[in-house]
Amino acid sequence: MAVVLETRDLKKHYTMGQVVVRALDGVSLTIECGEFLGLLGTSGSGKSTLLNLIAGLDRPTEGTLKVFDQDLAGMSREELSVHRRKNVGMIFQSFNLIPTMSALENVSLAMMFAGVPRTQRLQRAEELLGSVGLGGRQLHKPNELSGGEQQRVAIARALANDPAILLADEPTGNLDSRTAREILGLLHELNLHGGKTIVLVTHDSNIASQFAHHTVALLDGQIVAEARS
Repeated sequence: MAVVLETRDLKKHYTMGQVVVRALDGVSLTIECGEFLGLLGTSGSGKSTLLNLIAGLDRPTEGTLKVFDQDLAGMSREELSVHRRKNVGMIFQSFNLIPTMSALENVSLAMMFAGVPRTQRLQRAEELLGSVGLGGRQLHKPNELSGGEQQRVAIARALANDPAILLADEPTGNLDSRTAREILGLLHELNLHGGKTIVLVTHDSNIASQFAHHTVALLDGQIVAEARS
C-alpha cells in the first residue's frame, strides 16, 4: 500500500527560559493510504505537536517529515501553504467557525483561498453540507446550530478542497456522548467509503480501538506503543 506520511527521528523542541521542552523527541512513524490512525496520549504527550507538524503549521527541530514523499522541513512558507490547502484538512475540538458567516459561507471560504470560482465553491459547499447531514441548515450561523451540527460544518469545511488526509484533534471533546458517536461514525464513513486517510488525536483508548486500525501511543514526545489491527 502507498505511503502517505513518513517521519524519521522527528523532533520538536521548545526553549522556555533556560528549560528545553522536548514536545517530540524522536518519533518514527509510517502512515499508509486509507489508514485510520488513532493517536493516543495524555495532555502534553506530543499529540497536537505532531498534528501541527503534519499540517505544516510548525517546523521540526530535527528529523524528516515526508508527505507524499515531499519533505516538509525543506519547504518554503508558500509551499507549506499549498500543502495545507491541497493535502490536509483539519478538524478541531473547538469548531473554529466564523460566527458571522452561515454554514455555507464557512465551508466555501476554504475554497476561496484555493482560487475556486464563487458559483463552483457554493455548489460544492452545498453538496458537502448535504453529505454530512446538514442539507437543510446551510444558511444557519454557528450560534443557530448545535455543537454536533457545528462540528459537521467543520468536517465539511475540512473536506472542501478534497484533501487526502484529515487531521482531527479531539473532535468530540466538546460533545455529548451520543453526538460524539455520530461524529466518529461520520469520520469512519469518510475513511471506509470516502478513502480518506485519517489521523485522530484522542485520549480515549476505547475510541481508538473501535474506529482505528492503526494506533500509536505517545508519552513525553516518544512512541511507547504501536499496533495495527
